[in-house]
Amino acid sequence: MRDSVPEGRRPITAVLFDLDGTLLDTAPDLAGALNRLRASRGYPPLPYAEVRPHASHGSFALTRLGFELAEDSAEFEATRLALLDVYHRHVADETTLFPGMASLLETIENAGLRWGIVTNKPGWLTEPLLAKLSLGAVPGCVVSGDTLPERKPHPAPLLLAAEQIACDPAHCVYVGDAARDIEAGKRAGMYTLVAGYGYLGPDDDPQAWAADAIVSAPADIANWLAAHQSGL
Repeated sequence: MRDSVPEGRRPITAVLFDLDGTLLDTAPDLAGALNRLRASRGYPPLPYAEVRPHASHGSFALTRLGFELAEDSAEFEATRLALLDVYHRHVADETTLFPGMASLLETIENAGLRWGIVTNKPGWLTEPLLAKLSLGAVPGCVVSGDTLPERKPHPAPLLLAAEQIACDPAHCVYVGDAARDIEAGKRAGMYTLVAGYGYLGPDDDPQAWAADAIVSAPADIANWLAAHQSGL
């Protein structure tokens, strides 16, 4: 690999990841929490395949999926908070790194690159989740959904992450599985990759998000980084 990239191609010095559906496969625990709450209210479980595409979109999307309630009602908010409470108690029962992600993190660190996490998940869920998992590497920063007043698709969380790991945003790449991730990354002036292995639903059109690439597995992120740095 050459030490520099062709003129006009900015070298990558840091990789930032979305959490749910990008770095971690959290859908099993999110679906489990939703079905536990449904069971407590006399509803049958929803199929995992039906819940998975909603897992990146937070408690509002899951509450909307699981219960026929008016979103502006007090009952909807109470149900959403109940869902978060159930999830908090089971935050890392089945959650794992996506296959190949541990190897990718090792590759990133061996290449001398920095890496971090930027998620819309609130810190009171992000912190215990990461504490219970063995990532095999330590992120240089973790920016949660309540770290700042702004959340993705606003670029502020990504810009803060770049600042925390002392990296020019123009030399960062952000990886995520939702349109808001790609929008935030582009607004922050970063390269962007769509995690095509994440929680994309049938209505998602990642081609329309105009990311720098769509990757089908964590190994493809390593391949993209190597090709980018070498100028291929």
